[in-house]
Amino acid sequence: MSRSPLNDFNLAHGARLVDFGGWQMPIQYDSVLGEHRAVRESVGFFDVSHLGRFELTGEGASAAADRLLCNSLSRIEPGKAQYTMMLNESGGVIDDIIVWWWDPDHFWVMPNAANQPRVMAAFAAEPGCTVIDLQMDTAMLAIQGPGAREVFDELFGAGPRRFRTKRVEWGNGDVAMAGTGYTGESGGELVTDPGTAVDLGQALLDLGVRPCGLGARDTLRLEAGFPLWGQDLDEGVTPIEADLGFAVDLDHDFIGRAALEHQLKEGVDQRLVGFVLEDRGVPRHGHVARSGHSTGTVTSGNMSPMLQKGIGLAYLSPAVSSGNIEIEIRESWVSGSIKKPPFHKE
Repeated sequence: MSRSPLNDFNLAHGARLVDFGGWQMPIQYDSVLGEHRAVRESVGFFDVSHLGRFELTGEGASAAADRLLCNSLSRIEPGKAQYTMMLNESGGVIDDIIVWWWDPDHFWVMPNAANQPRVMAAFAAEPGCTVIDLQMDTAMLAIQGPGAREVFDELFGAGPRRFRTKRVEWGNGDVAMAGTGYTGESGGELVTDPGTAVDLGQALLDLGVRPCGLGARDTLRLEAGFPLWGQDLDEGVTPIEADLGFAVDLDHDFIGRAALEHQLKEGVDQRLVGFVLEDRGVPRHGHVARSGHSTGTVTSGNMSPMLQKGIGLAYLSPAVSSGNIEIEIRESWVSGSIKKPPFHKE
């Protein structure tokens, strides 16, 4: 099992570690609820060193990114980051990915942890591309919450703006960062060498920033309505069905484009919707859902720490986008309504 470069640091500060996709990672330090609230109300930081990341360079790098990914680099420029997806020929989501663009032929590609080998191999096979694995030789931290800007200012002079990249010297190392995250709050994600990461972790503690585990990261991303690959996304669903059309640019040629064009023309049989329960109950992955004549399955569900209501994501067929919904929980139907995330910002 792989271990984060911050493993000893995490243990020393009370982390409870679990197997997370082949990595030993903190699920929580103190309380998932307390860590969740810290990010919503002030600021917290996460060790996310399990996440995939590799460097992509070469004269073919830009062309490879446009061929393999459904969003287009023409929408951004060097110095920015972009949310995108790698699809199969049927339009199914092989992975959802963040790309950090440094220079014209220089990128960092951030797949999900489990998909790093497959995504990196696909880019390595493209002409004119060189890839270097960054996952095993670096650490990755995320600083998230309404107080994140002040923390970035204190540590680095200034942090990255939303979906912008930045590099700074800090302590004895270099820190690369982007204004990205997975919580629905402001902040950014940082990549640096293991020694500098430990120093950064201590500096964050000294500033009163709360360490948070992946348990809170999951409840935060669900409140924000962000899909999780392997639950809400997989090779059997397309970005159109998952309501992620904003990350698709049909004005460039990419693998899966024809399938998406067909769906946009003919319509989809199912669609991912968010929901909030009004009656008491906690929805979970695999629960049956129904809305009028539509039926389906919950892909992500939990109790919202901020709303104190059950929330979730579910695919419904035939596709619907509004109305009432019911979730079967312990052989009873619990009522709610379809709602577009983020759920916690009513």
